[in-house]
Amino acid sequence: MTMRNDTTAVQVLLQQPNLDSELKRIAEKILQRERITPAEGLTLFEKGEIGYLGALANHVRERLHGDKTYFNRNFHIEPTNVCVFTCHFCSYSRLYKNREDGWELSIDQMMDIVKSYDGQPVTEVHIVGGVHPKMQLDFFVELIKKIKAHRPDLHIKGFTAVELDYMFRKAKVSIEEGMRILNEAGLQSMPGGGAEIFAPEVRAKICHDKVDAEGWLAIHRAAHQRGMHTNATMLYGHIESFADRIDHMERLRNLQDETGGFNTFIPLKFRNKGNDMSHIPETSIVEDLKLYAVARLYMDNFPHLKAYWPMLGRNNAQLTLSFGVNDLDGTIDDTTKIYSMAGSEEQSPSMNTAQLAMLIKQAGRRPVERDTVYNEIKDYTDFVFSDEELAHN
Repeated sequence: MTMRNDTTAVQVLLQQPNLDSELKRIAEKILQRERITPAEGLTLFEKGEIGYLGALANHVRERLHGDKTYFNRNFHIEPTNVCVFTCHFCSYSRLYKNREDGWELSIDQMMDIVKSYDGQPVTEVHIVGGVHPKMQLDFFVELIKKIKAHRPDLHIKGFTAVELDYMFRKAKVSIEEGMRILNEAGLQSMPGGGAEIFAPEVRAKICHDKVDAEGWLAIHRAAHQRGMHTNATMLYGHIESFADRIDHMERLRNLQDETGGFNTFIPLKFRNKGNDMSHIPETSIVEDLKLYAVARLYMDNFPHLKAYWPMLGRNNAQLTLSFGVNDLDGTIDDTTKIYSMAGSEEQSPSMNTAQLAMLIKQAGRRPVERDTVYNEIKDYTDFVFSDEELAHN
C-alpha cells in the first residue's frame, strides 16, 4: 500500500481518463499549492479513493519533508484518571465518587517518575490526565517548578485545554492570566487533547459537560500569543460526519492562519473498548489512511502531521507514512494508559530509540530524532543498531 515517487504518481493520476472531474481539479490545485475549500475537502472524503488520496498526500508530505520522519524521546506523567467530566467515548477516567478505582499521584510520586529518567537522553515530559477537582492550578504550578528545578533542560509539555479551562475557572483567573502563570512557572508547550469534534451537536452527545470549541480555541490562542507552541487533535470514527471533520479542520486552519502557533495535527482514532460508545464499530485501516491523507491535504498551514503509534499500533502507523504522516510521536516508555485502556493494539506502549528508528527505516523513510518544537537532534538513517538494542524491552 506504499505510495512513493510523489510528483510522478500524481501526474499519472491526472492522466487517468476515468478520473472524476472534481477530483482532477482538486489534484491540480494541490500541485499548484493552492488551498482547497471546505466543499473540496468534503469531496475528498466522499469521492476520493485510497490510491488517489495517498498519491496526493504523499506528494505534499515529500514536498514539505522529503523522507524525514520525526520522533522524540519522551515519557508521560498521568497525574490522575479521576475526572469530573463524563465523556462517553472515554475508557480511561473514573468519576470522583469512584476514585478508589483510579489513581491519584502526589507531587512526590510524580517527581519520582521524573527522577527515574535521570541520566537518560529524554528531551520531553508530557503531562496529561483526568480533571481532578482537588488538583488545581497551584498544585500544578508547584509540580512544574519542581521539575524545572530538578532538570532544567527537560521540556515540559502539559495539560489539555480541558484541564486548563477547569484550572483557570477554579482559580478565578482569566485564560491569559492562567497561561502566564503556568508559562512563567516553566510550562513550555501544550498537547492538543480535548478538541474531540468541535461541532456543537456532536459535542453535546459525546462530551457535553466540558469546554466547548470556542473555549478550546481561545486557550490555544492565548498560548500562541505567549510564544508557546501547541498541538491540535481530532477524535474521529464515532458519530461525526465528514462535514463535521471538515468543520473541525477548518476552525483549526483558521486559527493557524491567525497565530502560526500549532506544530502538528494529530488525528485520534475512536477506540470502543470499555466506554459508553462500545456499540459503535471502529473504522477500518483503509478509512484511517484516507482520513490521514485528507488531513494532510486540508491542513496546508500545519507543518507536521502525526500518527500516534500507541493508538494505531506499530504496523498501521508505518502505513500512515505513505499517506501524509511525517511524525510518529515518541518512545513513550509505557507511560500512558489512555489508549491501552480503550482497546488499542499497543497494550504496553513502549519502544526504545532503536526500535522506533527501525520501524521508520522499514517503511523506507529517514528516522530523525527531534525535540518538542522540531529542532533536529540526530538523523538515524545510517546508524547501525545492535541486536541487543533492537530486542530491548
